[in-house]
Amino acid sequence: MSNNLYENCLQCPRKCAVDRTQKKGFCRETEALRIATACLHFGEEPLITVYSGSGTIFFTGCTLRCSFCQNYQISQQGIGREVSQEEFTMMCQKLQEKGAENINLITGSHHIPIIAQYIRHAKENGVSIPFAWNSSAYESTESLELLKGLIDIWLPDLKTLNPLMSKELFDAEDYPSAAKKAIRWMISNSPMHIIKVKKHGEAKEKMMSGVIIRHLFLPGRITDTQITLDWLKKFADNRACISLMSQYTPVPFSTETNAAQITAFQNRLVNTEEDEQLRNMIEEYDFDYLFYQDLSDDTSWLPDFNRTQPFSNALATPIWHWKEGFI
Repeated sequence: MSNNLYENCLQCPRKCAVDRTQKKGFCRETEALRIATACLHFGEEPLITVYSGSGTIFFTGCTLRCSFCQNYQISQQGIGREVSQEEFTMMCQKLQEKGAENINLITGSHHIPIIAQYIRHAKENGVSIPFAWNSSAYESTESLELLKGLIDIWLPDLKTLNPLMSKELFDAEDYPSAAKKAIRWMISNSPMHIIKVKKHGEAKEKMMSGVIIRHLFLPGRITDTQITLDWLKKFADNRACISLMSQYTPVPFSTETNAAQITAFQNRLVNTEEDEQLRNMIEEYDFDYLFYQDLSDDTSWLPDFNRTQPFSNALATPIWHWKEGFI
């Protein structure tokens, strides 16, 4: 593959123009594609976990570096190791053999050219289940074009439409405009196709193509969530699924920079009053297809990517780990 897109890297809206064949870009990654873990994951939306779980692959590095990232070990601290096209294909094959409903590629925005190449190789070598793209939505449509025809399901996070918040939280004042453009591209390029599947007499819905737009409510910022839902009602309702998440959990890492950024909202669990406000809000919006999490104070789901099993056994079944290889 030509290294042109890495030599003067303009892949994401940061456009840091670093020669990633020689050193790390803003994403803290070179041209080498690194992965931390691959597993069957049961904590995603029902449309993509269905019966057997989503086949998640977690890439190292990130274009945002959110101050509250639950996956900070891989997005900001560099956990993971380089994998070849062949090893990536073997991961996808093993996930498919284990019954994965899809291959769910998590936080790969800084490596779109090489991931596109790897997906083609996997498809040519028998991987036939849908591919899903799980990202922050901080992507250029020019880069997303490289994934056209390769990705079936899009899972963008729409973090905020408040440029002041995005400036404080991940130093990207242009995040709202870039994310809106990327999500509208995803919707226009992937019409919803949901089928009914039956197993052991139980019928469930399964997404074969389409978009699930996620929004994480940040404690104390109900107005920001309302602004986001306003936009989603206008541009995504009836064309995509909405997933409103209330799982914000303080993470056990802190730097001087993170401590300053995280004052933009209240670094705590969502309370019952906010949960009630959110429930009333989504009832008023009356989205065609919306998921909402039940409020919980359980923090045991927070991952540790140093462990062979980064999640709880109930949440995931690992098949590959950066330290051990295939399990």
